[in-house]
Amino acid sequence: LAYEMNGEQITLDHGFPIRAVVPGVVGARNVKWLCQINITGKESDSHWQQNDYKGFNPNVDWDTVDFSKSPAIQELPVNSVICVPPPGTKITTDDKEVEVKGYAWSGGGRGIVRVDVSGDGGKTWSEAELQTPDQPRNHVYGWTLWKAKVKVDASSGDAVELVCKAVDSSYNCQPESVSPIWNLRGVLNNAWHRVHINIA
Repeated sequence: LAYEMNGEQITLDHGFPIRAVVPGVVGARNVKWLCQINITGKESDSHWQQNDYKGFNPNVDWDTVDFSKSPAIQELPVNSVICVPPPGTKITTDDKEVEVKGYAWSGGGRGIVRVDVSGDGGKTWSEAELQTPDQPRNHVYGWTLWKAKVKVDASSGDAVELVCKAVDSSYNCQPESVSPIWNLRGVLNNAWHRVHINIA
């Protein structure tokens, strides 16, 4: 139960006076503004547990959705993000490689075993150097920071597409695109992260 964040009293936006924090479980289950805890023999009947934060087939829409047919999301899929360089960064035609940095994470305490980074939209890949949290296998709740130097062909046009994808300790890997995992709530989107940088 959290009453402080970063050494200060937790703010109202983050759940003052008390917030439940459940490592490895999706944030929607980390209840804010906690005033009591009830131990029951059944799942909560709250709106957020029963009628939100659930995943569906890409063809299900708001006219056909039945929230009772899908379990509530408890763990998030493996994901990774490029933080550096930001979109729109300029490189020159003389640049042969770019340093790329980001983070990766997976739900359920699964650690990250690899992050692959591409400087050509996913045609070729380099393996990133991981800064793995000092936590036991399958009890990893912090981000895994990563960095890589990737080759780029700055003579190939006006822009370069940087891509990253992570693999967790269960060897789950991010899908290439959002098309097969799209859903009407927009949740569980863990497609390859793409950043376009410009050639000056």
